[in-house]
Amino acid sequence: MPDRRQRLSEIPGMDIILGYEWVQRWLDVLGRMRVKRVINNELSEIRRRILNDDDYEFSPEGFRESCVIALSSASRSSLRHVINATGVVIHTNLGRSLIADEAVKSMAEVASSYSNLEYDLKEGSRGQRNSHIEDLLCTLTGAEASLAVNNNAGAVLIALSALAKGSEVVVSRGELVEIGGSFRIPDIMELSGAALHEVGTTNRTHLYDYERAVNDKTSMLMKIHPSNFRIEGFTLSPERKELAKLAHEHELIFMEDAGSGLLVDGDVIGLPANTGEISIRSCLEAGADIVTFSGDKILGGPQIGGIVGRKKYIDKLKKYPLARALRCDKVTLAGFEATLRLYAQGLYDEIPTLRMIRANPDSLKSQAESLADELSRRLRAEVRVVETEDATGGGSCPEIKLRGWGVSVKHKTSGAGYIQKLLRGIDVPVLCGARDDEIVIHVRTLQNGETDILINALEGVFNA
Repeated sequence: MPDRRQRLSEIPGMDIILGYEWVQRWLDVLGRMRVKRVINNELSEIRRRILNDDDYEFSPEGFRESCVIALSSASRSSLRHVINATGVVIHTNLGRSLIADEAVKSMAEVASSYSNLEYDLKEGSRGQRNSHIEDLLCTLTGAEASLAVNNNAGAVLIALSALAKGSEVVVSRGELVEIGGSFRIPDIMELSGAALHEVGTTNRTHLYDYERAVNDKTSMLMKIHPSNFRIEGFTLSPERKELAKLAHEHELIFMEDAGSGLLVDGDVIGLPANTGEISIRSCLEAGADIVTFSGDKILGGPQIGGIVGRKKYIDKLKKYPLARALRCDKVTLAGFEATLRLYAQGLYDEIPTLRMIRANPDSLKSQAESLADELSRRLRAEVRVVETEDATGGGSCPEIKLRGWGVSVKHKTSGAGYIQKLLRGIDVPVLCGARDDEIVIHVRTLQNGETDILINALEGVFNA
């Protein structure tokens, strides 16, 4: 067996590799620098294996194959269309909410042309970008004023920084949550310059806990949405109206981070009253001075952080330096405005997220039966219609399951995990559920035009 030094010397240099005929076509597709970077990664892996595996030998054929796979992958967009057959409507890892067709149209139009983003057409002078969504958002929530920033974390940060920096904010211990991406309320509080004053216990916080915490340094009482965290059993927390009354008696601000931006009552979109999700309007009517929320969760729009509430506080946020750093771009604002218009018109089923959550189980069953019939004809596999438990997702209503339907497909020899891996590796990846040795296609989250792509993908995997 040749020693490591000799085996390393058998690896061709980059100049030689770039001269290979099979590399030449990729130079036009990716450019010389990109090709070199991809090939360098493959060479590094080969050297690593030689140094760590006495039995490994360099293979020109194997090297070529691995390079072609890597170069082919590099030639595709990294951010790609995938088929969500998991039944999770607001799938955080798959881009959360889908944008309504009307919103996509508005976003494309604004992206490809000049616009009046910060220009007042009536006055012929400089305008404010927030003006394009403020009236609609105030109409839908009942707020005196509003502001949109880049996401809800940004909304919480700017509100705390502008309104509570250098003072204390009282929060229940049961609401000091961490959500996806290590977003921790105590960390955001520290970054904002506000001092966190914890009260109560993990499972029970009384109104008197808040009252005892109020002192000369207190500026705000804050209520925080628990996202997908829940405590059940022996629990207690004050009502919003009680917190608002207490805050206002002491001339404090009452702020709520509502998490999901629910612009209509939950029953309108099929959410039971016990979900813990209430509309932004309800938060304000209960006495909240400031409410922050996400646009790309239950609201069903693009990623924004909405801030609504009393005008005197919103005006401070608009003038605060962070507002420019966290502001939304023109494409996002166009999509958000279009989404709000659909709400104002009551066209809820035009918003994909709401349409999927509201989907009738009987209609889903019919869709699953139709898909199963087609798959039975085209696949060499066991196919059957199954009832499923779907989910809202996105940190919203974690305890509420949506009754759904799907199609299970069982390969004759391979397990579900292996099939899922194959489906993730195709041109339009398919992500689906699994139970036992079957994959499960949840039809709730399939979109128009995806059925044929899905069937062809399954046919390629199961009939190979």
